[in-house]
Amino acid sequence: MTTKKGIIIGGIAIIVAAFAYLLYGGLDKNIVYFLTPHELLAKGTKAVDVPVRLGGQVKPGSVKWNDTTLALHFIVTDGTSEIAVDSKGAPPQMFRDGMGVVVEGRYGANGTFNCTSLMVKHSNEYRPPKPGESVQEMQKTLIKGASS
Repeated sequence: MTTKKGIIIGGIAIIVAAFAYLLYGGLDKNIVYFLTPHELLAKGTKAVDVPVRLGGQVKPGSVKWNDTTLALHFIVTDGTSEIAVDSKGAPPQMFRDGMGVVVEGRYGANGTFNCTSLMVKHSNEYRPPKPGESVQEMQKTLIKGASS
């Protein structure tokens, strides 16, 4: 009987240890953080040429798109600080002024963030189209609702 009890206690200890590792040890490596422009600039030269995620709002009126080179330039702000962002390739379809974004890349010594990945914040609400409503009509109402 004592060996069965020892096996059960040992099994429970292993499960508790695995849970504790996931909770305290492995979780911080799997959580994805991003810095705001203010936080990134506060790091000074330690932030230069280091892979990082930058999050904030696209400053209204700052978006510039070059059709020939597929280059996108815009400014990300957190209301306190601003950082210019350069990105290659077409942006996500929902990308626009004033929306929340998270960009991955490296902050350059020239003060420009060189983006390798651009993610946009979108509404998490889903509703099926109303009877007789086309997908295009539904998209217009979603975009209008997201910008207000």
